[in-house]
Amino acid sequence: MWFIVILFMAIFSTLAWYISDKSQEYKLSLLALISWGTVIMVFADHLMGYIEDGEFLEISADALILGFVLAAVALLIWLASLIISDPKGKWRTKAQLS
Repeated sequence: MWFIVILFMAIFSTLAWYISDKSQEYKLSLLALISWGTVIMVFADHLMGYIEDGEFLEISADALILGFVLAAVALLIWLASLIISDPKGKWRTKAQLS
């Protein structure tokens, strides 16, 4: 189930990056890259699980929660990158005033 949650996040972040006019400003390409990297890692994990145990998708409440936790971590990393780059200059102006 967590594979499906991360896959939807990757698809939607890629669509947002492709459609948005401000995708460079808000680093949506980084969010898409993080999401697709996670999809590849989770796919490899599920593929190994299928080879060893014969189960590709784990459908449970724990797997769903894990998917949302992974999505939240990816969003936090993207948000930290966005705050560090400060595309609107909100942090730089406050620091210069002090």
